[in-house]
Amino acid sequence: MLDIAAALHRWSEEGRDFAVATVVAVDGSAPRAPGAALAVDSEGTAVGSVSGGCVEGAVYELCVQALQDGRTVRERFGYSDEDAFAVGLTCGGAIDVLVTPVRSGEAVLRAALSAAGRDEPAALTRVVRGPDALLGRALLVRSDASYEGSIDGRPALDRRAAAEARALLDAGRTGTVEIAEDGTSCPGGLTVFVESSVPPPRMIVFGAVDFATALVRAGKFLGHHVTVCDARSVFATRARFPEADDVVVDWPHRYLGSTTTDERTVLCVLTHDARFDIPLLETALRLPVAYVGAMGSRRTHEDRNQRLREAGLTEDELGRLHSPIGLDLGARTPEETALSIAAEIVAERRGGTGAPLTGARTPIHHDAGGPLRAALR
Repeated sequence: MLDIAAALHRWSEEGRDFAVATVVAVDGSAPRAPGAALAVDSEGTAVGSVSGGCVEGAVYELCVQALQDGRTVRERFGYSDEDAFAVGLTCGGAIDVLVTPVRSGEAVLRAALSAAGRDEPAALTRVVRGPDALLGRALLVRSDASYEGSIDGRPALDRRAAAEARALLDAGRTGTVEIAEDGTSCPGGLTVFVESSVPPPRMIVFGAVDFATALVRAGKFLGHHVTVCDARSVFATRARFPEADDVVVDWPHRYLGSTTTDERTVLCVLTHDARFDIPLLETALRLPVAYVGAMGSRRTHEDRNQRLREAGLTEDELGRLHSPIGLDLGARTPEETALSIAAEIVAERRGGTGAPLTGARTPIHHDAGGPLRAALR
């Protein structure tokens, strides 16, 4: 639901009633991950997607029905030999979808949309399995551990659900948690689905070069908050990087040492100059960030690694460096190079191999990913 928060918040501000279908569980191969959503307003306007197309029509009708009868329902869509292209998932997996009507009085859901629209850390927690009377009941849990709403009016159960949601929010993750109806930590009784809304992950591009212009656009397309940093003020200008969220004039290593990063942060070093690269990578490779990539030829890479060893970096730390940066696409232009880098970031995030899918027997949708996956789900 929160993946389309901007549109739904706008509907909410306009006073529209709507129903939203959210993927709350995935079994096997599926085109969209938990949290993907499709919403339909009272005029029949739709936004979002739960399956990339194969079950959208059936889910649309469920949303229309929810608006009419005001009931929250959970439905499963899986592969069907007899009716695969009508209401089945053609990819062979299965998804569970929670369909919830959102009317003007739904304060918790509307507060969650408002928080997500402002990029405030918050976790929307909803009952997706349990007694029918509790299905869809929600809590909104904030980063300071405060919460609003109630699952069924019992403080112990609300506190337990809020604590579980806070743990997922701290990790920036979306997922399900089983809790007992009496509020103890024993699994069983209820399953709650926790959607974490966190600020966009950061991409910091070091080096205000032509390749950086294209990479900024790619980073924004992938949903990052993008910063460009270069010590040379003549190159690091807003005019050259109008799509960047921030343009910083500073020595790269000094800026990296002073700015905020986390396990979702992506660092792309395009400076291609040892004066900048070595002190920057000394810092970058020791930070708990998701990805560090550096541009340069294979000869530059070997020389850079030797300099970093001399600076005291271990082989494990050097092993975190993606260099030469990007996947082998045969890229030459700045745009092609940016695509190569973006593809490697996605592959690292999702656990992909970077190999062609044609003729491959590897899964299309990976259940296990690299360091980025847990933080960027």
